[in-house]
Formats: sequence, structure tokens, C-alpha cells
Amino acid sequence: MNINQYIVKNIIKKTSEIEVDQYQFPTFKKIIKKNEIITRFGQLEQKAYFLISGITESAIEKDGEIKIIDFAFPNNFVCSYTSFLRQEPSDIQIKAITDCEIEYFLKEDLEKAYKKSMIANQFGRYVTEYFFIKKLKRESDFLTKSAKEVYLNLIKEQPEVIKNIPINKIAKYLGIQPESLSRIRSEIS
Repeated sequence: MNINQYIVKNIIKKTSEIEVDQYQFPTFKKIIKKNEIITRFGQLEQKAYFLISGITESAIEKDGEIKIIDFAFPNNFVCSYTSFLRQEPSDIQIKAITDCEIEYFLKEDLEKAYKKSMIANQFGRYVTEYFFIKKLKRESDFLTKSAKEVYLNLIKEQPEVIKNIPINKIAKYLGIQPESLSRIRSEIS
């Protein structure tokens, strides 16, 4: 799926891809290699990315330690959204865990499209709601579920996690030590 198809499926729902082109802002495709940093700490986020293939991680730095706060999977958006919206330095870093194909758009182009297109406005609202709901779910899971429950949800929703993300990264995401994750994995096997 690409951004055009995403807009047709989630925003317009009944319009053909050709018709949506006239309302859309320009997008660009890029291949990102495994371990390549997409957004650096302190960078002003000018792009929002749609993940066509691959997996990324979003991390924060606290007391010199990197903490993984999210993973992004195909057919999802990823960016330092607060930085993108407010044009402030990013407090997160986004890195490719696997080779990725991404499609991205520029904030400047989206802002121009907002002035001309209801579909662009609906798209912007939809993406904002996506990031908001994703953040709320992550916070809720962190406060109300055990690491085991969060892990089970993660592998249920994204089974490729087991194959493509190293255990130490999954453990960081869960906020536990790799040994604890190994115990969880052996319990559920």
C-alpha cells in the first residue's frame, strides 16, 4: 500500500486513485537501509513517512540510555510527530531495524494542500488521530498491563516481531531486561 491507496481506503473510501491525485500533495519514495537513522535527536522534522515495507523503532534518550518507545510496521505512518507539527527539535530518534521502503511527504507541501483540499485536511486529521490513539494505547498498556500481556498483544498484532526484531530491542520496548523477556517467551512456548 502507498499513501494514495491509504487515502482512498481510509479517507475517501469510494473514489478511484486517479481522482485522488488532483487533491494530493507530492510524495517521494526512498529505500532506507537497516540501522540507518531516519530522524535524529534534535532534528526539526520536515517529513512524515509512510512505511511500505520494513520495521522502524522510535526511541528517546534518558540519562545516556536509549529507550525504545515504539515500533512501526508496514502500512503505518512514522515520524517525530510533535516536531513535525510544532517545528521544534525532535526528542525522539527513528531508526530502521530492517531495510525499509518508505514514501514521505513534506510538511510545507501538506500545509499548501490544506489551503486547497478538503481531502488533504481530512487526511491530516486522520493521521493526527492515528498518532494520538496510538500514543494513548501505548500509555494505557504501560500503566495497566504486564510486560507479558503487552508482549502477547505485540506478537498477536505483528507476528513478524519475533523474526525481525532482536530480543534486546523488544525487551527495551517492554521496559524489562532481556532475561525477563526470555522467561516470558519460555512460559508461553
